[in-house]
Amino acid sequence: MFHIVFHEPRIPPNTGNAIRLAAVTGSTLHLVEPLGFDLSDAKLRRAGLDYHDLARVRVHSDLDAALAFLNEHGSGRVCAFTGHTDRSFTDVSYRSGDALLFGCEPDGLPDEVLRHDRVTDRVRIPMVPGARSLNLSNAAAIATYEAWRQNGFDGGL
Repeated sequence: MFHIVFHEPRIPPNTGNAIRLAAVTGSTLHLVEPLGFDLSDAKLRRAGLDYHDLARVRVHSDLDAALAFLNEHGSGRVCAFTGHTDRSFTDVSYRSGDALLFGCEPDGLPDEVLRHDRVTDRVRIPMVPGARSLNLSNAAAIATYEAWRQNGFDGGL
């Protein structure tokens, strides 16, 4: 399936929602430290409801550790989501095992991450002019379902 990667997330309910997203899509959620919360945070637990036991969640000490894991256990492709490109996320042909990389709230992915040699593509989710950004967990859901749709919702009902 797919790998959802949150680089240094800050808001517990977004990560809780992503735990639920990972569970219902068969994806793995990767959290790159430092995290802006404790994984036992009540808001994170509430947002994830009872999906924590159904989701695969991995915590990595830094981006290089996460990318090394993904290189070994994924497709090797990393798609970074950013507002600093013209390429739409729908222009990518996603493959099982791809990593969908998202930045923290409210700053997004830093330049050094976007320029990382392991990032294979930089894409954006279109929005109306003047809108700053989508909620992190909403952006992850939009991207994950597009990738899964392109793969025939493999493993889904």
